[in-house]
Amino acid sequence: MNIIEQAFHQIYPEKEMAYNTYLNYSGKFKPYNANVKLYRNNLTFNLSKEWKTVNREIRIGLIQSLLIRILKQKKHTTNISLYDSFIRNISSLAPITHIDPSLKHSFERINQKYFYNTMDMPNLKWGSRSTVKLGSYEYQTNTIRISSVLKGSQLALDYVMYHEMLHKKHQFYTKNGRSYYHTSRFKKQEKEFIGLKNAEAEIRYLCRKAPKKPDSFFKLLKKAKNNFF
Repeated sequence: MNIIEQAFHQIYPEKEMAYNTYLNYSGKFKPYNANVKLYRNNLTFNLSKEWKTVNREIRIGLIQSLLIRILKQKKHTTNISLYDSFIRNISSLAPITHIDPSLKHSFERINQKYFYNTMDMPNLKWGSRSTVKLGSYEYQTNTIRISSVLKGSQLALDYVMYHEMLHKKHQFYTKNGRSYYHTSRFKKQEKEFIGLKNAEAEIRYLCRKAPKKPDSFFKLLKKAKNNFF
């Protein structure tokens, strides 16, 4: 019995495996990322290469969490708990290789003001000039990434930095196969940011004035056709 079949039968002991299953380890993913795809009768699990050396029971939990997500089921197992615990703690193993100086200043301001300097510094990187995703915290790589659209505004930057540091602090919890990040506790602490309304207004202003992405070739072609016909 392969690892996918084992993971499946632990969740559904009364069912037969009705899918063709495939497991791939890839170097294209960020460390400890994974996904699953269902096409017709084929279930394909794609895991980053780092998962190869992880304990089998934890990998079973990963596969089970992907299974219940793709099959839209509400289940929980001991292995899923092991996997969740692994992801919560994996940031402590991630190497710190990139700390942008301006983001470091923001992190230190927020750490001192709101966290009493108790937060360990993660990797700090600028992202693209996205107006959709202003920030993110990646547990697997212990990285806070901030949209470059916030450059030039200390208030907006510090607010988004604070938001991502809250993710690092509170992490997440899982229920019935679904992970929850913005808990009531998280939202309550987020409102403690001094100058919250002004920061939100500043972010809206920066997003409005940010250059919009150019239309794709197909959109331009459609516009041209509309002008001629």
